[in-house]
Amino acid sequence: MYLNCHTYYSLRYGTIKPEQLLAIASENGVQTLALTDINTTSACLDVVRLSEKYKIKPVLGVDFRNKAQQEFILIAKNNYGFENINSYLSTFLHNNDLKIPERPDVILNDCFVIYPYQKGKDFKLKPNEFLGISPKDLNHLKFSKWNRFREKLVVLKTVSFQNKKGFNTHRLLRAIDNNTLLSKLSKSEEGYEDDIMLPYNQLCETYSDFPKLINNTEQLLDHCSIDFDFKNIQPKNQKCLTENETSDYQLLEKLTYDGINYRYGENVEEKIYKRIEKELDIIKQKNFVSYFLINWKILEYARSKDYYYVGRGSGANSIIAYLLRITDVDPIELDLYFERFINLFRQNPPDFDIDFSWKDRDDITKFIFKTFKHTALITVYNTFKFKASVRELGKVFGLPKSEIDLLTKGKFNVQQLDRLSQLVLKYSQYIEGFPNYLGIHAGGILISEKPIHYYCATFMPPKGFATTQFDMVVAEDIGLYKFDILSQRGLGKIKDTVDIINKNYTNQLPVDIHNIKRFKEDERIKDLLRNAKAIGCFYVESPAMRMLLKKLQVDNYLGLVAASSVIRPGVAKSGMMRQYILRYRYPERRKEAHPVLQRIMPETYGVMVYQEDVIKVAHYFGGLTLGEADMLRRGMSGKFRSREEFLKVKQQFFDNCKKDGKPFDLVAEIWRQIESFAGYAFAKGHSASYAVESYQSLFLKAYYPLEYMTATINNFGGFYSTELYIHEARMHNGIIEAPCINNSYNHAIIKGKTIYLGFMFLQSFESNTTQRILNERNNNGAFKSLDDFIERVPISIEQISILIKINAFRFTLINKRELLWEAHLKISKTVVLEDIVTLFKTERINYNTPELPSTALENAFDEIELLGFPLCNPFHLLEKESTSQLRAKHLAQLKGKYIKIEGYLITTKPTSTSNGKRMYFGTFLDRDGDFLDTVHFPPIAAKYPFRGKGIYEITGKVMVEFDCVSIEVSKFERLAIIEDPRYSIKSLNPTFQKKRSFNDLKKTHV
Repeated sequence: MYLNCHTYYSLRYGTIKPEQLLAIASENGVQTLALTDINTTSACLDVVRLSEKYKIKPVLGVDFRNKAQQEFILIAKNNYGFENINSYLSTFLHNNDLKIPERPDVILNDCFVIYPYQKGKDFKLKPNEFLGISPKDLNHLKFSKWNRFREKLVVLKTVSFQNKKGFNTHRLLRAIDNNTLLSKLSKSEEGYEDDIMLPYNQLCETYSDFPKLINNTEQLLDHCSIDFDFKNIQPKNQKCLTENETSDYQLLEKLTYDGINYRYGENVEEKIYKRIEKELDIIKQKNFVSYFLINWKILEYARSKDYYYVGRGSGANSIIAYLLRITDVDPIELDLYFERFINLFRQNPPDFDIDFSWKDRDDITKFIFKTFKHTALITVYNTFKFKASVRELGKVFGLPKSEIDLLTKGKFNVQQLDRLSQLVLKYSQYIEGFPNYLGIHAGGILISEKPIHYYCATFMPPKGFATTQFDMVVAEDIGLYKFDILSQRGLGKIKDTVDIINKNYTNQLPVDIHNIKRFKEDERIKDLLRNAKAIGCFYVESPAMRMLLKKLQVDNYLGLVAASSVIRPGVAKSGMMRQYILRYRYPERRKEAHPVLQRIMPETYGVMVYQEDVIKVAHYFGGLTLGEADMLRRGMSGKFRSREEFLKVKQQFFDNCKKDGKPFDLVAEIWRQIESFAGYAFAKGHSASYAVESYQSLFLKAYYPLEYMTATINNFGGFYSTELYIHEARMHNGIIEAPCINNSYNHAIIKGKTIYLGFMFLQSFESNTTQRILNERNNNGAFKSLDDFIERVPISIEQISILIKINAFRFTLINKRELLWEAHLKISKTVVLEDIVTLFKTERINYNTPELPSTALENAFDEIELLGFPLCNPFHLLEKESTSQLRAKHLAQLKGKYIKIEGYLITTKPTSTSNGKRMYFGTFLDRDGDFLDTVHFPPIAAKYPFRGKGIYEITGKVMVEFDCVSIEVSKFERLAIIEDPRYSIKSLNPTFQKKRSFNDLKKTHV
């Protein structure tokens, strides 16, 4: 009876959750309803999946609207009608300029069309078209010509809200959507307050004078049937890469055995062949052959384009993936657990995470869309967050910005708030979690056997790739598993470094960055790992990882693989990180592990480190089947659909342990460890994949540090800011030069040991200006003077001022203040156009400018303004010069002592204690450029907060644990720097400048 039901996926309009809609219908005795969200089919498959639980027959369709104005409703008779609706809706979602017409402008087979009464009164209705009569239209209908054509009329009772509160929320959402005050919201942008679901009998009573309408509506719904099987899920991805499944398997088998020589050479152990046979058999049984082949096809293209990539995730547990070069991790070497990736009990499909350089991923995506017929990106539901909701609703209610700021920061007493502020908080909590708009999944792509529109409509984001309207969880529910095509800057750094090396070192063989076996034995790399000298290196450069590497003193591949997972928050939370460090460093401590756990996880000394460990412990210790154990792992990762099933498996774990006579305290402790970290830990293959990329970057850092740091700077770093990577280059004897018009390019380049920063690092410097400079220099050679530059490059006074301030004309040996005067006299402020070539040169007048000296200090402040940081040592900018001789290298000898030391802030990491109080970890550089690590417990963090970038005087106690030094802060304050000399008379005094000469400023490690 209900042909027009909305969920909250009718974005910024509906207010009912999908399952809540079914629950309401069940309570009201409704047996059939049509889900027709506004311009979306996001909730359709979820409602079909959930409908059996509520014994309701679902019908699917779409409410087509221009903003809030309803044009017509399309309802699918069957799955193909649903596909037609999705395709038709997508034409509008792919082109925002298209307006939805009053009537469908194409023939839509297997669909019913319903027009709202007022809109359809003059239509000549086709056999599949009807006029929808709402309760408010009934009186008017009695006197309308349509009263004579009751066979074309149906009940149209819209459902958008559950109750009055839902309607009030709807109005707020509509105000947010229209960016207007609630008081100014147009009635045409709202639904009706009575758009709620009535009990079935009451709805029939409402239309009792028009029984034909009830009969027509029921007949229409009876003709509709949607069939999606959520019980016996079979893969819905593209079935074959070749002509059929038989030839697919033959190709997979051939590629596998062809890859043996590349990976293992001629001496191949028997266990490798046995592993291959086992995996091929399971892959075939689970119908995952095409999944492997499609990944292979994508990566074959990537290799043909020399794109670097890393295959990671649990896919690295597969030897087939290794032999097909999908991953670079040898599962035999690492004894990786294939069942973590695929097993006969596992219902959900596997997935590979393939990382590409951020520069290459778009081309890979284009290749996928071009090569495979039915392809789409996956959406994510960006939801209303509480603070953002407070801000939006504050504006809707007309609150002043100052009051909104107080509400978002939580600085208020609820009892003292006025009514409007209380309403803002009340409804912010209510809409928290509502979908707000659709975004794009970080890397998920679907490649389907059937058209994507068989399952949902698609929209077109700015990137230009069709994107589904449902997320990855719904896709998995139906059997569509994603291909993860991700991007990261680490691979860009590696590729760019190799390019720089091959270009600058033409007299040597090209660098083989894939020679991982050699890297694992390299002493230089081992030294970097042991001493945590890995700034710029993928995954091992963060302060936390640097400290862990020092504590473990890792110098081998397997140790790094374990460290990559140990660093994850779950292991630390479970308390097992410390246990792992103790057992790693002190073999006698390994006896503390329970004998069963020692047997299950000998490599990690009885400590759960990887996701596979959850499966192993649940299986061998808890007696669960492999399928149950994997369900447990997925449930803890938040990837379960049924909470009841998860709790049932948990209970089974405890029951099995009790049956085996295991002590309850031990079982409870093991469960606590599983529960605390399972959702955060890495699969071992995932950690191993990360470690491979870490080794590649460590090799480049060990042998080509300046080239590697140049590439890191150009890829905008990693964990840290550009400033720290420039500092790191200096620590390796690099000479850093500001942008120069005769040496610099858009990106940074290296000549010998000199790194010239690129024009792209200059704030407000335009890319088209950069292009003009480079084109002119490339065509006609280096610039000889400011006049020569002005003559050859059309440029505005604002743009040339940036170049002069950053000292890009320093080759002229003319003071930049004088150059600025010249530029202002010789360049007008009119719009710059490309120069027109003329027969004669325009003679420029040379003005005599006064001698205007500039200082090294002024240069430093210009650099801060234009680059974001000074190229000199920031300690030389202190208002009061420090006389302290204490450095980071001295601290290890001062364990337990209270010290005072100065540090230049690099980064902070906030965290919370067990009772929810805020504390921080800080990372600083001392005057010599070495790292200082600090701990700020809640009382100190509150009393002495961080006050932004700068140099701080740090007072505290030196702590040394596992050879890792940190300072437990007791007092903390930022030191004042000198007044900006560009605007200060005092700083131009020769006596003042003498203390900070140009040479002093150039002597720097920071």
